[in-house]
Amino acid sequence: MSNHADIAKELFLKGYNCSQSVLCAFSDVTGYDVDTSARMASSFGGGLGRLRQTCGAVSGAALVLGIVKGYDDPSNYEAKKKHYELVREFADRFKEKNRSINCGELLKMASLNSESGGQPEKRSDEYYQKRPCPQLVYDAAHILDEMLNDIS
Repeated sequence: MSNHADIAKELFLKGYNCSQSVLCAFSDVTGYDVDTSARMASSFGGGLGRLRQTCGAVSGAALVLGIVKGYDDPSNYEAKKKHYELVREFADRFKEKNRSINCGELLKMASLNSESGGQPEKRSDEYYQKRPCPQLVYDAAHILDEMLNDIS
């Protein structure tokens, strides 16, 4: 098993957002290069454009699940049902480990969201000390690896 979790954490520490970190870490699985993956996932950082909604690491994992195990026939109810169950399983496993899939809840920092007006913050030692994001992208990629190995 490839260690996508370490790759995702490393990518986050290089400056990629949480969603980009997860999707880019799985470029060997999705078939998309890192640049394309980064663009596809760029909107999901900070809980969707820093709105602090669904954690970007969770969104990145959902993108991977869609690319690898998604459905393409909108009339195939069973495929849609099976795929949504897979996404919910991922969310449940992530929530079990981290208590939430909501960015704002995970960060526990509602006041910080309004202080910067929704703008991304510069990465610094202080930034990394007050956020669980490196561990969250690690967890998301680790759970995703386990799931993909189970359903292969």
